[in-house]
Amino acid sequence: MPAHAAPEIRLVALGDSLTAGFGLAASEAFPVVLQGLLREKGYPVTIANAGISGDTTAGGVSRVASALAGAPDGMILELGANDGLRGFEPAYIKANLETILDAAAAQNVPVLLCGMRALLGMGPDYAAEFAAVFASLARDRNLAFYPFFLEGVAADPAKNLPDGIHPTAEGVREIARRMLPVAEAFVQEIMRGKGLPLPSPTTP
Repeated sequence: MPAHAAPEIRLVALGDSLTAGFGLAASEAFPVVLQGLLREKGYPVTIANAGISGDTTAGGVSRVASALAGAPDGMILELGANDGLRGFEPAYIKANLETILDAAAAQNVPVLLCGMRALLGMGPDYAAEFAAVFASLARDRNLAFYPFFLEGVAADPAKNLPDGIHPTAEGVREIARRMLPVAEAFVQEIMRGKGLPLPSPTTP
């Protein structure tokens, strides 16, 4: 099948300011950058940005129906950072994420779950329980999983805005580059499920 005739794979990224692109141009936001990297590798992917700055997992519960309304082929779920900043109970965070995942599963929409870590000094016990929420959900539900969304960017002043929390445009590009192999495998699985041919490997 010619590349231009390949059916489009439509993803939606449900998240907070890290997805929305806080402080950045729209073209510098994570969904746009990851979409560009996937397209460079030949995947006919469009990623809708359903990120809202300040959103929590509870906000995601209230918005998941609208995120799924367009019947996307897959969802990237990036929520929890604001819950951690507010010290919400890990069990509460997990319950909200489960509700979101249940909604996606009910529509047969696969999910790539992005893990998060507690970003402020909440103590080692809280940090461990918080991180375990994402790992356990990914394991128990056999989800595509990227363990820490801010890997390689968190705590690096050169890759964050002056607030020390939100990535710069370069920070977003670093996140997308690091997540690309997981995202690529996620898209490949979706394409296989639809019986679509995968793009030919690019020559280095």
